[in-house]
Amino acid sequence: MRITNKMMTNNMMSNINNNKNNLSILDSQYATGKKIQRPSQDPIVAVRALKLRTNLRELNQYLEKNIPDAMSWMEVTESALKNVNEMFTKINTLCNQGANDHLEAPDRASIAETLTELKKQIYQEGNSNYAGRYVLTGYKTDTSLIFNEKTTNLTYKITEQFSGKNIESLSKVSGAYDVDSTVAVTDPSPQLDNMHRIRLSYDNLVTPTGAINVTYGTGPTTVAVNTISATNPNAYKPAPGAINFIPETGELILGDTVYGNMKNADNISITYDKKEFKEGELRPEHYFKCETVDSDTGKTTVYEPTDQQIQYEVNFNQKLTVNTQGKDALQHGVGRDIDEILSAVKDVEAVEAKITEIEKQLKDPTKTEAEIQNLNRLLEHCKTELTLKSSIMQKKFEGGIASSKKYQETLNVSIADLGSRYVRLELTESRLSDQQVEFEDLLSANEDVDMVETYIKLTSQEAIYTASLNAASKVVRSSLLDFL
Repeated sequence: MRITNKMMTNNMMSNINNNKNNLSILDSQYATGKKIQRPSQDPIVAVRALKLRTNLRELNQYLEKNIPDAMSWMEVTESALKNVNEMFTKINTLCNQGANDHLEAPDRASIAETLTELKKQIYQEGNSNYAGRYVLTGYKTDTSLIFNEKTTNLTYKITEQFSGKNIESLSKVSGAYDVDSTVAVTDPSPQLDNMHRIRLSYDNLVTPTGAINVTYGTGPTTVAVNTISATNPNAYKPAPGAINFIPETGELILGDTVYGNMKNADNISITYDKKEFKEGELRPEHYFKCETVDSDTGKTTVYEPTDQQIQYEVNFNQKLTVNTQGKDALQHGVGRDIDEILSAVKDVEAVEAKITEIEKQLKDPTKTEAEIQNLNRLLEHCKTELTLKSSIMQKKFEGGIASSKKYQETLNVSIADLGSRYVRLELTESRLSDQQVEFEDLLSANEDVDMVETYIKLTSQEAIYTASLNAASKVVRSSLLDFL
């Protein structure tokens, strides 16, 4: 085969170009630290790099945004619930004092004032928010757990579910006398009446007759309800087959026959209306099935009680519930129990005030013998009333001990559940941090060059390229004229 100068020149140019191309590739790798500059240089490296970069971006999203946001939400919730837990402990201590100690009027007043403030603060903690979102209200993060101000434009039709276990025993003093009463020798002393009731979650209902419905059983059975004022002497003395509904206190007093029929019922449904909410009262839509009508706009809204879990994606195909719902942690009974303790304390104070006034009148020298005898009989009756109402007050404090422990146990379950989810989140964060390092190592191994090795190759390639140029200069220098 005849080798021509042109063939040698072409081969020479091809070799020089290849060497220069290799030198350019190594120079780019050394300058950028990356194996390839274009996908066509190595499609496998390019595809693997895209996948690794996508995974790394997702990891960074979880680690830098989702998980910190979820942790902050849960920390705000935990802080609020722990504050409430401490308040339950204080309530329990105060109820212990009220139940076990002989309290003077100033002591009772101090306990009552403290309980009032604790009640307000418990529900205020339920209004805790994170970044403008209420953390205990489920999906309704723009709606507070309580009414932040007195509200009169909303009317709620609320349906509460009870069972026979929710029926409570209740004691009331009847036959009390006023300071100005005239008491005959034969007039009976105040006495203690025992009855059964269902206490609704709200008081001051001011519901007209017929606006409350009570059903129970699988039938269901509807019971006649009599709306009666708390000032009526028969408010707590219903007929055997009837129920007395007291709007001011939000109580349904059960007749003996009704109680016998309902005490073993698994489902008791009570529907009633509520208007005019005080500042600090819990909003019904977070707890019950209800329908609300806005008198300003005429808009009607229906709320259904559902399990409203707010979930964050914290890992590949892994979601975590970050919220705790107020209905699972804070209950209406807390405020209602405290209100009843305060009411019992006020009843005792009122009787003490009557006794003080009677004793003051007994010292009046202008009183006749008949008036003094009447005052002495009245004083005896009031002391009997004081004994009975003091007994009721003590039982209310004892009930406060039991109920505060019960509410605290429910709260502790929510705190424990929140804590377990937080621990899971921390474990996920730790695992993702490890994965982030691993992905970064894989990405580096896939994309990055070994700088020492590349420098050696680059130096070697420069020598090769220089040698090819030297060889080419010698080949090109010879021509046909050199042989003529």
